[in-house]
Amino acid sequence: MKIAVIGATGMIGHHAAKAVVDEGHELTIIHRKSSNLDHVSDLTFRSAIADLNDLPSLSKALSDVDAVINCAGYYPTLPRPWQDEVETATALMANFYAACKQVKLHKIVYLGAAIALQKHPKGEPADAEMEYPSCPKNKNPYLQVKWALDTLAKEMARQDLPVVIGIPSMTFGEYDFGPTTGQLLTGIANETLPGFVKGNRNVIYAGDAGRALVLACEKGQVGERYLFTGSNISMHELAAKISTASEVPLPKTIPLLVATFVSKLQAVKYRLFGGDAPKISSTAIAVMSAGQFLNGDKAEKELGFKAEVSLDEGLERTLSWFKKMNYID
Repeated sequence: MKIAVIGATGMIGHHAAKAVVDEGHELTIIHRKSSNLDHVSDLTFRSAIADLNDLPSLSKALSDVDAVINCAGYYPTLPRPWQDEVETATALMANFYAACKQVKLHKIVYLGAAIALQKHPKGEPADAEMEYPSCPKNKNPYLQVKWALDTLAKEMARQDLPVVIGIPSMTFGEYDFGPTTGQLLTGIANETLPGFVKGNRNVIYAGDAGRALVLACEKGQVGERYLFTGSNISMHELAAKISTASEVPLPKTIPLLVATFVSKLQAVKYRLFGGDAPKISSTAIAVMSAGQFLNGDKAEKELGFKAEVSLDEGLERTLSWFKKMNYID
């Protein structure tokens, strides 16, 4: 099968692209003209230049593939009203789906986020069927964006587009340029993280997440949502593992209310005076407050997916890559 990956220069996208090749498919990487392809120099692929803002270029890039895995979903990075963020995110994704409608695709895999799932009312691990009954009351921009994109993906499936939603849990791995979720690891390892918020998490290695997205492309049922999970672990235990592996002290815990207050204060300062973006972003607050244990049984049963890399091994690989890239002193 000819499979395109959008967002292959990012962590999950890179691992998805690698899995496409490893599984014997033909890989096309759809990227902007400005993308740094040095980030994917280890892969064999056909290049197609397109932009999510440019419908003709997207349609052309998708015209010669059988399926696409979109790992380039928008997420907020700077303090802006949540309505503006949702408008930007849905416009970009609507453009993507419009391009998909112009070509005949076997499968469209949208990379979703676990924050789009409502917490289990009984505190049990949430599965792929958890739903908000309506727009979440919490107007955090990241939550609103990911809920809106999840809703849009399901609507596109109802309109006969072959959309499947794949949601990896909290993901760590190589090729996290930036870094993104790896900020937790680099912050602890460099002893620059002021503290962390207690809570529950599920953590998966990026290589397993990438392989899962390819399985969703191969076997996923249209309109279905699949959770790709690794290890359920408390934030305290996770931070302790990272600290031990990095041979540094464990950071202190910070109450969520305190972290939220600091985040809002930094956002106001940024809006009024500009300068550096807030160190504690609204996105980070959303992830901290929405964390929960997850249940990936559906992906195991229907797709045959099961994480192969242990939590400890995944953290070791990620820390080693960050050191190699000089993200860790």
